[in-house]
Amino acid sequence: MIELKTPAEIERMHVAGRFVAEVLTEVGRLADVGFNLLDLEHHVRGMIERRGAESCYWDYAPSFGRGPFRNVICLSVNDAVLHGLPHDYVLRDGDVLSADLAVGIDGWVADSARTVIVGTAAEEDLRIIRATEEALEAAIEAARPGNRLGDISAAIWSVARDYGYPVNTEFGGHGIGRTMHEELHVSNKGKPGRGLKLQPGLTLALEPWFARTTDRVIYDPDGWTIRSADGSRTAHSEHTIAITEDAPLVLTRRDSETPATPGSSGGRVSAKDA
Repeated sequence: MIELKTPAEIERMHVAGRFVAEVLTEVGRLADVGFNLLDLEHHVRGMIERRGAESCYWDYAPSFGRGPFRNVICLSVNDAVLHGLPHDYVLRDGDVLSADLAVGIDGWVADSARTVIVGTAAEEDLRIIRATEEALEAAIEAARPGNRLGDISAAIWSVARDYGYPVNTEFGGHGIGRTMHEELHVSNKGKPGRGLKLQPGLTLALEPWFARTTDRVIYDPDGWTIRSADGSRTAHSEHTIAITEDAPLVLTRRDSETPATPGSSGGRVSAKDA
């Protein structure tokens, strides 16, 4: 069942969204050469505990995972793109790190992801990160009353196609609110004018992710970490949004974030927030 949220409920989600944004800003600040993924995990765990929030990942046990997830953040490096299991790995110069976080505060959830480059940035890595950011902004722009769910999917696909990146349709965006995953799958590829008609009060997590040269994925032996099948590098961007009578409301926007403009071909992406 799809639940439309009231303005008061959306504001409660916004509280969680602001905290998620704060944590991901901190992850970007800390992600540097020599920093261990496990130290990042424990730092985020401490932030969540001090805020009195709840991790949506802890004990998460979907059909595709191997046992319950016993971490509070997904950290995926280079060709890993989704559900990266934090492990004993020291970040190296030029690594691409995707961080994905979902937390609940007082019964309402927000979910967001960002990708940063550790140290020296390669142009190809800047480009794929920028593509996911532009695709996300295009998806947000399409999330308006009267449009269809397919308009969001088509907006993401259009950006990927312009950049020349293939699109995987197994994993995408989703409904969100009282839990991390509510009804509705938002594919990263679709046709405009198709699917559910968008209404004010609908809340979604939109998350374009691309691999440079493949739309297929493989799983690590840990049963969680998802990688590009050919080892090509990846990127992932995500925001929780609410559809309103006016413009879409981004509930997880970071203070230092400058929304990407569709049509640009690149930009500086850093592990450090401005």
